[in-house]
Amino acid sequence: MTEQITATDQIDEQFLAAIDLGSNSFHIVVAQLDQGELRTVDIMSDKVQLAAGINDKRYLTEEAKQRGLDCLSRFAQRVKDLPRDAVRIVGTNALREAKNSREFIDEAESILGTSLEIIAGREEARLIYLGVSHTLADDKGSRLVVDIGGGSTEFIIGERFEPRVMESLHMGCVSFTKRYFHDDQICAKNFKKAQTAALQELQSIKYHYKEIGWDSAVGSSGTIKAVRNACISLGYSDDRITKEALLKLKEQILTYSHSDEIDIEGLKPERKKVLPAGIAILCAVFEALDIKEMSFSEGALREGVLYDMAGRLRHEDVRDRTINAIMQRYHVDQEQADRIEQTALLAWAQIKENWQLSRKHYDMLSWAARTHEIGLTIAHSQFHKHSAYLLTHSDLPGFTTQEQLQLATLVRGHRRKFPKDEFKALPKRLQEPYRRLCVLLRIAVILHRSRSKDRLPAISFSVDNKKLIIEFPTGWLEHHPLTHADLEQEADYLSNADIKLRVK
Repeated sequence: MTEQITATDQIDEQFLAAIDLGSNSFHIVVAQLDQGELRTVDIMSDKVQLAAGINDKRYLTEEAKQRGLDCLSRFAQRVKDLPRDAVRIVGTNALREAKNSREFIDEAESILGTSLEIIAGREEARLIYLGVSHTLADDKGSRLVVDIGGGSTEFIIGERFEPRVMESLHMGCVSFTKRYFHDDQICAKNFKKAQTAALQELQSIKYHYKEIGWDSAVGSSGTIKAVRNACISLGYSDDRITKEALLKLKEQILTYSHSDEIDIEGLKPERKKVLPAGIAILCAVFEALDIKEMSFSEGALREGVLYDMAGRLRHEDVRDRTINAIMQRYHVDQEQADRIEQTALLAWAQIKENWQLSRKHYDMLSWAARTHEIGLTIAHSQFHKHSAYLLTHSDLPGFTTQEQLQLATLVRGHRRKFPKDEFKALPKRLQEPYRRLCVLLRIAVILHRSRSKDRLPAISFSVDNKKLIIEFPTGWLEHHPLTHADLEQEADYLSNADIKLRVK
């Protein structure tokens, strides 16, 4: 169930902003949605090198955090006049890896005034492919997309706008620079170590990817752009990165003993430090996947985020497709899920203003209602816990790791004792609204426990602070004693969560 947006002309005039907190660089792109297409109006970037600021204990140093926050303060000025739902911020590998990333996220959200989403590696790959596919000709044939970032490298095989296979490997130009090019020293021995480490990472995907195959290879983002431009500048190739050109570039880089010595026309000073590691990774990619040549696309993660946002505005939300797919995979009773979803959303509509629940909460409640029984495929006993586990640990295209946690928390709490501690794992600003959403889901599940196809009577929901009031037609509960008993037991469960339930 979705609410339709009718003001199409207003959507087409909307400005959207995507902020990509990469492990090497932070980027912001602002675009206007015009006749279904995105027209870029502003781009900014900063080599923050967040991954370089992760110490041996996997904590972001204060210096690295400050570099990032200073950059975001500049970005904040650019988006301060945009509606909050027109700005999306995504964090990648460095923030996935850092143990204290929550501290950085809290400060970043305070600066930018909107939520920051940490995306999983495969979700990053999906968004990269989306960004690349919208900047290339809409040709037939499959393509391999490779994106070497600061802390991870993404590999996607897809056709047109649909990715088929996605993977994210733990190797990036910043993390490999720290590991193999100490003090920015360059030598053949260290280069070989970096290339061998990349080849080892690629072992996990190379046979499967080569078996699937592709018609063309495309690179995206800063490392591959720098390699392409260097090959052109040195006269090794005209446009694409060929295998021969890449090997010549490798030999040229090995003539330098320190990254500061690298002298290639057009190469930005801040790129010199991480270029040797990036070339080592790309050499390994060409070797492992037997790539002969690779073109370059200006599209990348931030453009993918923009197109994903535009799709959500027009109700082309990949998350809906993901939920439908997981329902089919785990053989969910569609009719029962629909009944619970309709009742839960009816309750949301009646109390949303008093409980300050937004459209994002509407979507999350809808998805929770549709997936709360997926754990039945594993076992009936404790199935709500199985459902939550599957939602937490599955690859769910379109969902951030935080959204998966939010969804799993709702599903985990939909029956039995109210799990107060589970909600403490959410950011503080989300704990109360998600507790309230969970209450609505629990009530909807109770009202449809019999799995009857009969329609429920007209039920009204209202709230008085932390008290939820449910009013039934006169005499209905007397004729449905099991439902009445379930609601009385639910009142006891909710009282332990400091929520009062009154049934009339």
